[in-house]
Amino acid sequence: MSKVVLIGCGNVGMSYAYALLNQRTHVTELALIDLDERRIEGEVMDLNHCLAFAPSKMNIHKGTYSDCKNAAIVVIAAGANQNPGETRMDLISKNSKIFKNIVDNVMNSGFDGIFLVATNPLDVMTYLTYKYSNLPSDRVIGSGTSLDTSRLKYMIGSKLDINPSCVNAYVIGEHGDSEFVPWSNANIGLQNIKNFLNEEELDNIYNEVKNAAYEIIDRKGATYYGIGMCLIRITNAILGNENSIICVSTYDSTNDVYVGLPAIINRTGAHKRIFFELNEEETDKLQNSIDIIKEAIKSIEE
Repeated sequence: MSKVVLIGCGNVGMSYAYALLNQRTHVTELALIDLDERRIEGEVMDLNHCLAFAPSKMNIHKGTYSDCKNAAIVVIAAGANQNPGETRMDLISKNSKIFKNIVDNVMNSGFDGIFLVATNPLDVMTYLTYKYSNLPSDRVIGSGTSLDTSRLKYMIGSKLDINPSCVNAYVIGEHGDSEFVPWSNANIGLQNIKNFLNEEELDNIYNEVKNAAYEIIDRKGATYYGIGMCLIRITNAILGNENSIICVSTYDSTNDVYVGLPAIINRTGAHKRIFFELNEEETDKLQNSIDIIKEAIKSIEE
């Protein structure tokens, strides 16, 4: 049995839960936990009313932290929302306190599965989950730059009239303002993307990707469908033991941070990070991103 516990049932959490119902998945049980218990009862009712038309059978119910004991994955989508004008890093003080309580409650249940974190600032919150839980680092995964990478693939695909799934490119580093695209490793087929797009076009795509969340928040108040789908992709890669390569936030022992880089995902969690050669400029950008995450972690510890 593949049981998932979802903690935090706001826009992001419920986008994940609803998307889960609409895909064939290995999840057989979904428990929802949120401070607003009455609302969760309504969400459970609403989701269960979809099952007659869902592609997979699933037991969906209101949960408690005791449900985490036999869960394969605990997804954390709880925390303060990013408001218009706020950066993801502005959420640190609010969400670090929330996470200590959540992770302690999960671990006190006897949980021995995989954490999947979606709360901003993503890399910092994933690091805190790792530290608070004392689980091996490969069993604590952040959604990382998977959403940014999905946006990148979509924008390149739209520009070149190519299926986004056939675009081989990643956004790496912090899930935040210091993220970047290593264009030296971005390919269409076996050709570098610079054979298709000029520098100005690449810069425009990068800026669209980096600012996408701000643009969406400015228009509708929050982003949630995209991250919901990314969490499904990671969930399926774990439970299906896929050995799929996804750009997620994983532990960098050299710098003692979590940062977004491609990794092989399977039933053990983040099985192995994929390392690829960066040019000098890209190496500097990655180190800058890592330094920003480290400073954010230091601000909490102080």
